Amino acid sequence: MIAAGFQAETAVLVIPIVAAIVLALLPSYRLTAQLNVAASLLTFLAALSLFVIERPVPGEYVFVDDLNIVFIVLNAFVGLTASIFSASYVGHELETGRLTAANLRFYHAMYQIMMFGMNLAFVSNNIGLMWVAVELATLSTVVMVGIYRTHEALEAAWKYFILGTVGIALALFGTILVYMAARPVVGEGNDAMVWTLLVEKAADFDAALLNVAFVFLLLGYGTKVGLAPLHAWLPDAHAEGPTPISAVLSGLLLNVALYAVLRFKILLAASPGALAPGPLMVGMGLVSLVFAAFMLYRRRDIKRLFAYSSIEHMGIIVFAFGMGGPLANFAGLLHMVMHSLTKSAIFYCVGHIAQIRGTQKMTEISGMTVTHPALGWAFLVGVAAIAGLPPMGVFMSEFLIVTSTFAVEPWLAVPLVAGLVVAFGALMMRATGIAFGEPPENRPAGNGPGWLAYMPIYAHLALVLAAGIYLPPALVGWFRHVAGLLG
Repeated sequence: MIAAGFQAETAVLVIPIVAAIVLALLPSYRLTAQLNVAASLLTFLAALSLFVIERPVPGEYVFVDDLNIVFIVLNAFVGLTASIFSASYVGHELETGRLTAANLRFYHAMYQIMMFGMNLAFVSNNIGLMWVAVELATLSTVVMVGIYRTHEALEAAWKYFILGTVGIALALFGTILVYMAARPVVGEGNDAMVWTLLVEKAADFDAALLNVAFVFLLLGYGTKVGLAPLHAWLPDAHAEGPTPISAVLSGLLLNVALYAVLRFKILLAASPGALAPGPLMVGMGLVSLVFAAFMLYRRRDIKRLFAYSSIEHMGIIVFAFGMGGPLANFAGLLHMVMHSLTKSAIFYCVGHIAQIRGTQKMTEISGMTVTHPALGWAFLVGVAAIAGLPPMGVFMSEFLIVTSTFAVEPWLAVPLVAGLVVAFGALMMRATGIAFGEPPENRPAGNGPGWLAYMPIYAHLALVLAAGIYLPPALVGWFRHVAGLLG
């Protein structure tokens, strides 16, 4: 059983990296698109198998627990649906000349390298290896953001690279400080970087060093989470890169950095003399929420609009985990899952809408429910879900976050609710303009995507709706257990 567990754990790493090598060698777009989907499906099946097999004993570099399974399965599922959406999306880009066959071969190979990097970050039991994995996932998305080779795309990729490098440098310094705090207790070498050993011995570490380390780690990884005021790379990367990468950025990559923050939050919680990380996370989360909520009103580009929505929701999630406690942690986990599913579905819709209308400017997009009802209504449902309307799952998670905040710190609920209301108004105002009204006469109304392209959209929205109506007891029990681990 342990051997089987090790094989499943290794498969989520081996499948993407082998697929990347194969995809880099194949010239055919259709074949590489199909293989990209097949590799993503195999990775998802390997991730699911972690539920039913006995987990391996944590090693020096790799381990699996209840917390990272949440992220691994979510990562693999959205990676699969994004690969299906990507197949139709980049095919259209090839037909219109925005991408070449060589671009697509590079794109599919980098897609699997990105999935490898994210999965490696999740299963890493070594804080140094986790840092390397986060950087690998970041660099792979940087080159994919600039794949169109336009001035705007290259500028966005460069901005992403520079700000991401600053963030990862701060995270590296924080990682080194954790190592220095652990070294007198654990000893020199690899043991001082093994996360399971660090948590076990954290009570004996120098609390002052851990405090300083967490500040750098929160700022460093917080840059990649997209927290304000460290968010400047995110809107440009969303607007100028391929829409499948926008979906992956919002639905997955932000979660990778969040996962790293949560791991170090658990480490600080295990040290009685260390500061409570909650207030720092609550502060950054609230700032991100309120800032992004007001910025939503000033957006004119549809992809930038939902980039700021991602900043808002990552702020909500970080706020929930900062509040801590069983209910807030449960709500934070649920909101993270709901946001990933909903936001990626919205970007799938946005990608097709932008291709149909030939623009990302919201003033030139309207009447989608008239010209393309299946796409227009799916988009409207997705926006209603991310805005927090019942009975969708985002409403449930936001309701739990607000009620848990009222129970513990009522005064913090005021800016929290205010931010949610402001963001709700902005999103619904923009969504109704896009979905309804007369289609613009000066814009094309081309054919919509094929039926296969709708599968990822409706699958995500169905899961979000189901979560808002009924959560299986097994899932609730599992999330409660993980919430307890987070302190």
